[in-house]
This record gives sequence, C-alpha cells and structure tokens, in this order.
Amino acid sequence: MINAYAADSAGAELKPFSYDPGSLPPGQVEIAVEYCGLCHSDVSVVNDEWGMTAFPVVPGHEVVGRIAALGDGVSHLKKDQRVGLGWHAGFCGHCGECDTGNQNLCSQAQPTIIGHHGGFADRVRASASSVVPIPEGLDPKVVGPLFCAGITVYNPLVQFDIKPNSRAGVIGIGGLGHLALQFLNAWGCEVTAFTSSDSKRDEALSLGAHHTLDSRDPKALKAAAGSFDLIISTVNVKLDWNTYLATLRPRGRLHFVGATTAPLDLNVFNLLMTQRQVSGSPVGSPATIADMLEFAARHGIAPKVEHFPMSAVNEAFERLESGKARYRIVLEAGK
Repeated sequence: MINAYAADSAGAELKPFSYDPGSLPPGQVEIAVEYCGLCHSDVSVVNDEWGMTAFPVVPGHEVVGRIAALGDGVSHLKKDQRVGLGWHAGFCGHCGECDTGNQNLCSQAQPTIIGHHGGFADRVRASASSVVPIPEGLDPKVVGPLFCAGITVYNPLVQFDIKPNSRAGVIGIGGLGHLALQFLNAWGCEVTAFTSSDSKRDEALSLGAHHTLDSRDPKALKAAAGSFDLIISTVNVKLDWNTYLATLRPRGRLHFVGATTAPLDLNVFNLLMTQRQVSGSPVGSPATIADMLEFAARHGIAPKVEHFPMSAVNEAFERLESGKARYRIVLEAGK
C-alpha cells in the first residue's frame, strides 16, 4: 500500500489516504519520496479551479526521492538513485512532439496530480521517461520547486533563444519570480524586478535584480518605455498589459508563465508597429529540466523555501494561501 494525503472533494482538507497501486508496470519506476514541494497548482487542483480534478486527489508534483523499484525495461535509472518528478508523470512517447523532444507539449501527457496520485505520499509512481536524475551539488531539501517553478521560468530562455546581454524584467516577485531573477542574472541579462511590495525591493536585488521598478507608479512605468527585450509575467491577476507592452523595445517579448484566467486586453498597434510579441509557455521537457538542473548547480541557483512536515500539509496549504510564504514550501516525508 502507498500511504498518502488526499482531498476527497473540492476545497476539502487533506486526510491520510492509502491505496494499492498494484504491480509496477513496465517502463515505470516507484520513487520513495523524501521531499515534495507545495505549489499553487496543487491548491488549484484540490479546489478544482480548473474543472479537471479527479477525487480523491493526492497533490504533489515537485517530488524529490530515491528509486525504490524499477519496472521491466527501465535501464537508464538505477535503484536508490536520487531523482525528481515534476508536472508530468508520463507521455504517449510516439506523437510528433514526443518524437522531437518536446514531451511537455504532448497532448496525451499524464499530469502527475490530475487523474494520477501525486507526491504527498511515502511513494509515487511515474513513467521512467518523465523522471530526471538530480545532479550532485543540489540540496535535496530545497531542489523540489525547480521541477515546476524553476523549469517554468527557465524554459522560455531556451525556447526563445534569449541572448545573454538582453534587458529583462520580471513581474511578480514570488514563488516563480524569485527564481526568474536568479536564472536571468546567471544567464547574463540586465534584470529589473517589477514589484508593488516595498518589503521585496531589497530582497529582489539580493536575488539577482540589478534594478527595481514600482509597478504601482504610472510615471515610473512610462519612463521605462522602450527599455526591455523580455518581460516575464509570473502573476495570476489582470494588469494593464498595454502599459507593460509599451516598456518593450522593438521586437521585445511579453511572456506569460503565470496562469491568469482573465482575457488579455491588448492594443494590436502596440504589436504591429514595433514587432513586439506576446507568448506563453508551460513547464519544459525532461531534457530541458536536466539542463536546468545542471545550470542551477553550476550557478548556485536555489529556491528560497520554508519546510513543513508532511503531516502538517493542511497548515502548509494555509501558509501558501495566506501569501506569506517566502517563497516556496517544501514538505518533508516521514514527519
């Protein structure tokens, strides 16, 4: 039996939950969970905000642990190897996206926490193709959030060939944004943090921003017109996007990784006359995750985390929903 924490209805507290996973299928691995990050997507799935949750739901898609068992046909991983598991627990393996190394875009991909039991548990299973070894030099106690938040902000740097001398801005200095600052700085960019929080300005500078800009100040935003090659938005709220578009240079890109559900109200002339671009991206492929982990290890990039025992998962949820977490939460299994 696998012992986990699950919610049995939308918005319900997580309670102890055990299930029999059956025999381990070929091509899969079973991971003994050591740590698992708590992401806002876990909250969204537990609350069924996206209308796709299957109950009972076991959240947890920032898993760090050791291989406990290998299914038939798995040869590139070994027992007791420390690995991580992110948003995807499997892929179809034969579509055009999978064949070209873009498994994260596979239309048949299996999310780790939707229709599949996740990592708030003592063990979790996944396709071996979705599991990524963790390199030496990364602290297993804090690395979990890189498998979701980290790859979410790293992926656009690779997908859009962002140049090391680019001028980049980050909207929202939270769970995603504090990692975006670190990655962009290490990438070689000149980095500006857009923030409305006085308390986060000094911290943004310590995390890699070269400048901060008060996003509540219309004069400051206007003065930044034509300044940025790239702006990454990590927030999930509606903002005056035309104001931010105006801060882009010609051919600049406004890129969304925060899941705002409100429609974008954009002045098309802001795009046409300067060839500005608007885009979005999800998490990355396993190969891109592996590259991101190596990059993080080389440059000393790590999430800022608060730790909770797995048994205090409901208190951790409350802490995350309060907006007071600095900046990610990691649950420790076995406690």
